[in-house]
Amino acid sequence: MLLSKMEDESLKYKAFFYLMAYSGLRRGEMLGLEWKDIDFINNIICVKRTSNQTADRGIYTDTTKTKRSQRTLKISPYIMELLRQLKAEQESKALKLGNYWVETDRLFTKWNGEPQHPNTTYKWLRLFCKKHDLPFYGLHSFRHFAASSLISAGLDVTTVSGALGHCNSGTTLNVYSHMFQTAQARVSNAMDGAFKFLKKKEDV
Repeated sequence: MLLSKMEDESLKYKAFFYLMAYSGLRRGEMLGLEWKDIDFINNIICVKRTSNQTADRGIYTDTTKTKRSQRTLKISPYIMELLRQLKAEQESKALKLGNYWVETDRLFTKWNGEPQHPNTTYKWLRLFCKKHDLPFYGLHSFRHFAASSLISAGLDVTTVSGALGHCNSGTTLNVYSHMFQTAQARVSNAMDGAFKFLKKKEDV
C-alpha cells in the first residue's frame, strides 16, 4: 500500500524507495551507489561502498559492512527504467547548473550533485507517511520487506543471506527465523494437502 501511493511522487524518492524495497539494500549502500555500478544492459547493480555521516567527519564514503555485503543483484526492468529516467534528470540538472554542479557520480544527491545526507530520505518518508495517514516504521522496514518477499518465495537461507549481504547464513536465520518458520509451516500445510489420500486410506 505504501509503495503504491508513491507512484505520483518525485522521481528521486520513487526510485529510491522502489529500489530499496526490491533489493533490500541498507541505507548506506543505497546512498553509496554510483552510476558506474549500474549495468543497464543486463539489469544488474553492483554494491561496492557505503555513504555515511557523522558530526565530526560529515558525509563520507566507506567500505561495505562486511565483505559479503559487496554483491551483485539482478533488478527488475521496471525499476531499472526508473533509474534511467533519474540519470537523465540528473544530467539535465547538471547541464543547467554548470559549474555549480559537483560531479560525484552518485545516484542520489543533493540539489548540486553532492552526496545526499543520510537523514534526507528518512525525513521525507516520515512526512510522506504522515501525509497519507500511514504508520511510520523507518527505512529498515524496506529491507525487511525485501527479506520477507524472498523467504515467502521459498528461497533458501543461503540465497537470502547473499542477497541481503549478511556476513553468514547464521545472521539471516537469527534475524528472520520467524519468517523462515512461517514459510516452512506453509510448506508443511501444502504437503499435508498433497497427502490427503493417506487419511482416506486410514478411514477405510
